[in-house]
Amino acid sequence: MIWNIIVLIVIGLVAGLIARAVIPGKQDLGVVATIALGIIGSLVGNTLGGIISGRGFELGTAGWIGSIIGAIIVLGLYVAVSGRRSSRAL
Repeated sequence: MIWNIIVLIVIGLVAGLIARAVIPGKQDLGVVATIALGIIGSLVGNTLGGIISGRGFELGTAGWIGSIIGAIIVLGLYVAVSGRRSSRAL
């Protein structure tokens, strides 16, 4: 059980860091937010992979590639939404 959590955190951190490197611009995310980004991305990647492959909706985590792709999607949405919000304030 504890190893599963540690692996989830490590995958979340790596996927989040790769997503932050791929998406241009400055993202104000700390280490905990980067890990959360990767974990959420893993869930998104698994869900999209299940839908595309025809397995249907499955709640779970994806592998490395699915986690990275999901994290890129989630970070892209975050940057788009937060960018719109900050541009309205100006």
